[in-house]
Parts: sequence; C-alpha cells; structure tokens
Amino acid sequence: MVDNQNTTSVEERSSRQELRELVRSQLQMFLEQGHFQGAKTLLVPVQPADAAEAIEGLPQTLHAIAFRLLPKDKSSEIYEHLDSKVQQTLIEEFKNQELRDLIDKMSPDDRVRLLDELPVNLVRRLLKELSSSERQATSLLLGYEPNTAGRIMTPEYVSLKEHFTINRAFERIRSLANITETIYALYVTDSARHLTGILSLRDLVTAEPEQTIGEIMTEDVVFVHTSTDQEEVARTIQRYDFLAVPVVDSEQRLVGIVTVDDIIDVLERETTEDIYALGAVQADRENYFQMSLFRISKRRVSWLLILLLTNILTGGIINANEAILERVVSLAMFIPLLIGTGGNVGTQSSTVVIRGLSTDKIRDTISWPIIRREALVGIVLGLMMGALVVVGAYLVQRDWAVAVTVGLSLWGITTLAATSGAALPMLFKSRGFDPALMSAPFIATCVDVLGVLIYFYVARLLINV
Repeated sequence: MVDNQNTTSVEERSSRQELRELVRSQLQMFLEQGHFQGAKTLLVPVQPADAAEAIEGLPQTLHAIAFRLLPKDKSSEIYEHLDSKVQQTLIEEFKNQELRDLIDKMSPDDRVRLLDELPVNLVRRLLKELSSSERQATSLLLGYEPNTAGRIMTPEYVSLKEHFTINRAFERIRSLANITETIYALYVTDSARHLTGILSLRDLVTAEPEQTIGEIMTEDVVFVHTSTDQEEVARTIQRYDFLAVPVVDSEQRLVGIVTVDDIIDVLERETTEDIYALGAVQADRENYFQMSLFRISKRRVSWLLILLLTNILTGGIINANEAILERVVSLAMFIPLLIGTGGNVGTQSSTVVIRGLSTDKIRDTISWPIIRREALVGIVLGLMMGALVVVGAYLVQRDWAVAVTVGLSLWGITTLAATSGAALPMLFKSRGFDPALMSAPFIATCVDVLGVLIYFYVARLLINV
C-alpha cells in the first residue's frame, strides 16, 4: 500500500512538473508571436506560484510583457512569488502608477522582504509610491533589527475584545477578512492593546452565540517579542504547531503576527546559509546560481585562503620531520590515510553537533555530555579502525614498529577529531558566533595539522630513529 502511494505521489509530481513546463513553453510561444490574449488566457487559471515560475523561465525581455498581462487582482500575489532579481527588473521597468498599484497591495511583511533585497535608490522610489498608511506600516517593520520577529511579522491580524459576543466577533472578522493575513488565529487585547488571550476560529464556530470572547479564550498565550531571533520564532511555531504566533513589544502590546508561510521561507534561508557555511562558502541573500563569476569567487576565496594557510602549516611540519621520513620512508605512505580519516571523523561530529544546535536539540551552549559522548565515539572508532590499520600496515610493510605507529596515531587522531568536531562549534556559539562557521573544511584542516604532529610524535617514541 505504501509503495503504491509513493508511486502515485511521484507520478503526480512528474505530471505537475510537465504541466508547468508546458505552460512556460506555450507562454513563451504566445508572447513571441504577439498572441497576447492567448498568453493571458493561459496565465489566469494557473496557481500564483506556478505562474511566477513560468514568468521566471522566460527570457528577460519578456518578463515585463508577461507580467502586464496579469489581472490586477492576481498580479500582487504572483509578484511575491517571483525571484528577487526578476522583481527588481520589473520594478525598474514599471511606470509610477503600475508600481503604486502593485506594491500597495502587497502585505507589509512581503514588501519589507522585497525592500531588504533591493538597492537603496529603488527602495526610496518604492516608499514614495506607497500610500501614507502602507508607508507607515512598512517603515514600522523596517525599524526593527534584521532577522528578528519584528522584521518578518505582519501587522495585519484580527484582534477582539473580551466583552465581544460571538456574533459581534463574527461581524468583525467578516469586515477584516480581506485585509488580514489570516483569520484562523484570533487575538484578544485590552484597551491598551495588551495581549490578554487567544482563540482559534474553531473555538468561535463551536461556541454558543450568547457567549463572550472572554469566556472561551485561552489566557495562557505563547508569544514572541519583536527582538526575538527569527530562528527562535520558527522553533516556537514548530514546537506548538501554530499557524501563527503573536508578536508583542517591550510593553506587551500586540503589534503583529508571524505566520507559518513566512517561517517556511525563513527556515529555507537559514538552512541554505548553514549548508553554505558548512561548505566554507560565505552566505548571503543572493541567489548563488544567478551571481557573476567574480562575485562567486569573492564569496569563496576568503575561507579557501584561510584553509590554504593552514595547509601550509601541515607542509611545514612534514618538512621539519624530513629526517624521520628519510630513515623510515614507509611512514610517508600513511600520511594521507591518517589525515583523511581524521578529517572525515571531525566532519561527522561537527555536522551532527551543528545541526543539533540549529534545531535546539542541544540546548546548552557548552554541553559537556555531548562532547564526552563524541570523544568516546572517537575512542571506539579509533580502536576499531586502528586495529585494522595495524594489520594492514604490517602486511604491506612487514614492520611491526611502523604498523603500531600508524595504528596508535590513527586512534589518537580519531579521538582528537571527534572531540574537536563537537567542541569547536559549541565554543563558537558560546562566543556569539554562528556555529556553522566552524565548518567541516575548517575542522578537517585543523585536524590535518594536529594529526601530522601526533603521527610524528608517536613515530619518534616507537621507532628507533
């Protein structure tokens, strides 16, 4: 049964992909032939996200033409799904009235996200085109620190009073439904806008008409502050399975909500940044695959230069022990094996720890039980692989001294790699840095340097040189 469901799901995804590709190809054909009515008819019934994907797939010269064919009631929603580069291109081509009609209809949080990615001159132009109320709402969000709840929240929500009857609450919801982000989560405030309770639309529907909001609301409200980091907001929504979480200011006044669709975008960006950092690539908000070769090289070169300098240390250590290698040439054969294994073990430990810190599975900044656990794992792995390497090295070199040297060194390097792979990301976080900056390549390179030192130290102890 499960296999049939999986097969059906794959077929559905394939079918949807083929349909999207067909829409894109037909849209381009209609536009190139000047058959604008056909292009418009093709775009109107398509889901906003799919329409945005179809427009993005067109040559740049056709972006504005395709977008102008969209009905005004759908254009703003489709625009929010477009890649930031396409959004910027369209803004530069739009006339002031077109820009005003488009941007004014965007929700404040989506508008702020767009402004964060645009050049300053375009931001000024956009703000001038907004109505006074929308400009005020946008400026409010822009006043909060980036990557905080205040920056990603929307001030469009439904608030109720405790003395409202159920019927009056429904009347208020109907009046605000078209201009609010969501009506499924409802918030109760007092006369000073302090958050006093919360209820769901389900609570409202199942209540008796003569009841008041104060009688059915939940007073134990989970909320975040405007200064709360967006990753913490995401963890709160995930922990309590919320569709939205309320945001309060320093005086506990309700100022907005963060919805789950915005959190999905946050999680995608944060995960992308962490993965880039783990690969020693500088992360930012730009689409990596649309950047110029110069900017790609600039983003990657800084970490590579650090790793290059660190690797020079490895070469210096090997050069300083040239006398040992000249007398026991077979030692050089095992250097790649030792540093490669140490780098792999360190990468494994750092990966699981960084992910644990990111998902809040590791709650302590410095978790000694986790570090001890990884150190023990390193010891066990070192013993297992060291025993195999001793046998293998002896079969190759027929020299027990060399074989034992390689085995003991591998045990020490593996233990060191597992311990440092767990401890260094925690150390970075305790100092206020992103633990993902302690990336796998960096840890692997550090282990290389220390691993070579361990190897030659053990060799001096066990081999008569």
